[in-house]
Parts: sequence; structure tokens; C-alpha cells
Amino acid sequence: MSMVSQPDGRPEEPPDTATGALTTRPVSGSGQAASDAPAIGSASAGAPEPDARHRLTALQGLAALSLDAMASVAYGPESIVLVLAAAGGYGLGFTLPVTLAIAALLAVLVASYRHVIAAFPHGGGSYAVARAHLGRRTALVAAASLILDYVLNVAVSVTAGVAALTSAFPALYDDRVAICLAVLLLITAVNLRGIVDSAKAFLVPTAVFIGAILTMVVVGLFRDAPASTVTADGHASALAHNATSVGALLLLKAFASGCSALTGVEAVANAVPSFRAPAAKRAQRTEVALGALLGVMLIGLSVLIGRFHLQPVEGVTVLAQLADASLGHNWAFYVVQFATMVLLALAANTSFGGLPVLMGLLARDNYLPHVFGLKADRQVHRHGVLALAAVAALLLVFSGGDVNTLVPLFAIGVFVGFTICQIGMVRHWRLDRSPGRRGRMLLNGFGALLTGVAAVVVTATKFTEGAWLIVIALPLLVLAFEAVHRAYARIGERLGLGRIPEPPRRARSLVIVPVSHLSQLTCEALNAAVSLGNEVVAVTVTYGAPEDRTAAEALRRDWELWNPGVELLELPSATRSIGRPIAAYVTDLTARHPATRITVLIPEAEPAHLWQRLLQNQRGAVVAHAVRRDTDAVICRLRFRLEAADRTW
Repeated sequence: MSMVSQPDGRPEEPPDTATGALTTRPVSGSGQAASDAPAIGSASAGAPEPDARHRLTALQGLAALSLDAMASVAYGPESIVLVLAAAGGYGLGFTLPVTLAIAALLAVLVASYRHVIAAFPHGGGSYAVARAHLGRRTALVAAASLILDYVLNVAVSVTAGVAALTSAFPALYDDRVAICLAVLLLITAVNLRGIVDSAKAFLVPTAVFIGAILTMVVVGLFRDAPASTVTADGHASALAHNATSVGALLLLKAFASGCSALTGVEAVANAVPSFRAPAAKRAQRTEVALGALLGVMLIGLSVLIGRFHLQPVEGVTVLAQLADASLGHNWAFYVVQFATMVLLALAANTSFGGLPVLMGLLARDNYLPHVFGLKADRQVHRHGVLALAAVAALLLVFSGGDVNTLVPLFAIGVFVGFTICQIGMVRHWRLDRSPGRRGRMLLNGFGALLTGVAAVVVTATKFTEGAWLIVIALPLLVLAFEAVHRAYARIGERLGLGRIPEPPRRARSLVIVPVSHLSQLTCEALNAAVSLGNEVVAVTVTYGAPEDRTAAEALRRDWELWNPGVELLELPSATRSIGRPIAAYVTDLTARHPATRITVLIPEAEPAHLWQRLLQNQRGAVVAHAVRRDTDAVICRLRFRLEAADRTW
């Protein structure tokens, strides 16, 4: 049998007409595509995108895809300080050097992801890099790690934001789960309207937060002493009383903990298709802006920690102490706190921007159900958004809205993805022949070493606190991807995808029409049936009860009076089932006439109003289910539209 090209062996999908992805080429007599023929339906060079208003600008991308990374300044420096506090006040002196190391890694990651965006403009980030250079299994590990990170980011961000709210208003503490779910519902609803709408909605909170943090840093640099310490007064110090020496292991632990501030850096590379043309250039500008802002804020906050000789205290965040010391305990302090609370809750939006695109790529490669590859009119992967919201809601309910339950699981996945991406880019530069490839290869190799160490340290230190769940979940997700892929392979083999089928041949056609009474609907059904088949048989299911016999006799008498030229066959049933007798009759016909194409045409009335569907008896659905379950017959459901009658009041 002749073969037809089928990219990657994946099942056929409808073209994405919204993006002009249809590129049909004329076929020559040899069956090969004419390579010199112009693509039909493709957008001409330089033509504006028809859906550009549903795609991101660089500024909108910063608001839609950077909230996770931006919000991490609220807990990244604090993570470093809390680890170094084990070595007392001397240990806190290493806060800035550790932060500078993290900023250096941030620069490596930003530079790397700029190259990833250019090399893989269809998105996917570490998954796309690994698929191209490290093999299928490694790519699936990268995808699984990103999925876990994105899902946990939603739960952690929402719970952190609500925790800040309940800290300010303790009366709401018992309702924190309901508030978490309400915030999640709001973010989901905004993202279902499109990533551009979510970017516009969250642009102002992002700008307020960035402005507040930068203002706090600048003002603090001009102070010689804290403006206020009201926030920390009366709270117990978190410094260790029996301080230990500052060793390499402690510094590594502080580095790994502080790297939680880097979560979200990969989101832009994952969602490149969400940007307006030229998408890669806009995504690169967004990545650089994100890295610059995040680096400045992290270093600035660390400088202030050393300048004010800040010590961690129980019950008060490091960011709150810095705002108090820099701006004073006034309205500006509360602006910083409120902006932080809002951005922590909205940081979940990064996952809604990146994960559905990644799931769409996995669906196109047959590792997730194809429904995740579908887009709505606003370029929304609606099923991916809803799936993310559903899983995140389960996590919120499971954790009881407690951020401490989820934090040990957080950031491990993204470090795995970072490491795989860096190793993949090393392989990319080895195969590349462009100038400067050796320097880039060394840069990515160094980045892979740092992120790999961070992944190992975080997993080891958080293993007993719940990180073991991630260690189990990663291979389970990979196995699930493989199972879906095998299922699609079997389906493709059964359907003969990639092979030119035999020429169509005409077969004798028999159309079966279930009826229960005479009406205009019955007439329309028989009109359609005689147009479709060589032979038409009307069937009705009869029961043994006296009232049913009366109805059957009336139908038989009316049928003879009508005389439509179609035989009415009675199918007796000992039970009240309507679908099984018809399915059994179709099965019997198939056995006796295997060469006959049998079609079951089921007439149904289409109500004029949606609410009137509640009045239907659903007989058609019952028959269709029974025939589909027990036979291979073609099912045709004929809709007869009922026009709305004029009403006078």
C-alpha cells in the first residue's frame, strides 16, 4: 500500500486557521510535494497577524508571564537569611555574596533562555530543547518537571497571597480555603478570556509592586539607620543561639534556598507563541526585562539587609522589616505590604500563561490528549487552563490553604527543568558552528552545574518534608505520557494513518429509522432516509402491557393509512428497554448481511429555547448509546428545529 507523509506519525488534526498554519502544496504525479510551489493559505511576508490583538506585546508579556518571578523577591531573600541565621550574625554577613551568586545564575539563565527563544520559537522551553538534543525520555522528564512546578506555583502563590491577607485580618483565617478558591476562580476566569486580557488586568498591580520595591531600595540606600523598627519590635529573634561556623554546606543550602527566587524565569520561553510578531524578538525583550528587574530587586534588598543589620524574627517577613526600615511605619509601608499581597496571589497567572502552551505542545506530540492542543477564538488553550485550575483547586483543598504544606514541594521541578535545558543548550552549541559558540557552551555548562547542585541540595534538604512526593510524581507523569503515546500509536495503526487507503467502493445501504408515533418529525426522518439508502426500514419497540398494546395497534393502523412506502417492523421487548432491542436487530442484520452498510437514523426535535431541552424524553440519546456500544452501525441523529411561535401577552 502506498504511503503518505504524516509529520511525526501523529494523528491528523484540523489546521489552525487562526494563525494561518495551513500550508497546502500541490502534489506532482510522483506523489511528492512540489517544493517550489507557493504555500496556499499562508500569510504573506510582513502581513499583519489576523489575531494580533489576542497576542502579547513585550510589556504585556512582562505582566502576564513574570508575576511568579517578580513575587519571588518576597520570599527569596528571606529564604537565604533564614538559612544563614543558623550561623548567627556572622552568617548573615554572607547574604549579599550568596545573592550575587544567585544573580549571576539569573544572568546565565536569561542569556540561555534568550538563545532558547531564538532556537525554538514555537515554545516549550526545556521540553523543546531536550526533545531536540537529549532524546524523548529526557524531554518527558523536563515536561513533567515543568508541569509539577506550574501546578504547585498556582497553589503556593494563591496560599501565600491569602496568608498575607489573613495576617492583616486574622478574622478571615478560618475562611482561608474558601478565599483561596475564590482567588483561583477569579484568575481562571480572567485567563479564559485570553492571555492579553489577563496581562491588561494584572499590568497595574505589577507596576505598583515593582515601583514600590524599587522606591524602597532607593530610599533605603540614602539612610544610615532604619527609619523604624516597629514591625519587628516585640518579636523573638530567629537567630541561632548556638551559632555554627559558616561552611560550604551551609552556603550551598542558602544558595539553593535563595534560588526559589528564580522560579518563573522559564515561563517566557515556554509561551513564545503567545507573543505578537516578531514573537521571538518580543519574547527576548521580555526575558531581558524580567531578568534585569529581578536582579536589581534581589541585589537591592540584600544590600539593605546588610545596611540595616537586619535579623530575621518570628512572625514578621524580611520584606516587611525592610519596608519599615526604609520607608518608615506609615502609608508607604502599607502600600508595599498590600502590593506584595496582591502580587503573591496573582503570581499564579504565570502558570496560566505557560502551562497550557506546554500542554498543547505535548498534545501535538501525542503525549497528552489532543483536546489540550485546541485553541479558542482568543488564542486560549481553554482545556489546559481548566485542567490547571482543577488540579490547583484540589491541592488547595488538600493543603487546607496552608502554604507551609506546599512550599517543600515547590521549586524542585523548575531546577530539574533548568538543568536539563542548560545541558541541552550545551549540546546545541556543540552542533552549532556560529562564532562564539565555545563561550556560550561554557556559560550553559556552568549554569547546568549550578542548577543541578541546587536541585540536589533542595531535594535532599526537603526530602522528609514532602519533597519525596515530587521524586515519585516525576516518573509517574513520564509513565503517563508514555501510556498516552502508546495509545495514540495503536489508534494510528488501526486507522491506517500515514497510508493511502483503498479507493472508495459503493455498498448496499440499509437505513433503519426508529419511530414511536406519526408526526412531521417521522415524515422528515423518512425523507432523509430514502435519500440516504437503497432500502429503508422503520422500527418500533413494543411491550406486552395492555396500555402499550393499544398504542402499538394505533401506530400500526395509522401507518397503514399513511402508507409511506416503508415497512414498519415491530421489535417486541420483554423489558422496558428501548435501545437494546434496536441494537440486537442491527446486530442480527449485520450477521445476515455483512456486505451491507447499515445506518441508524434517529430523528430528534430541536427545541426553540434552551430550557425546553429539559422537557425532552432523551429517547434518541438512549438509542444512540445502545447502538454505538453494541454495534458498528453508522449513527445519524437528525435534528428537526422547532421554530419559536409568536406569543401575545
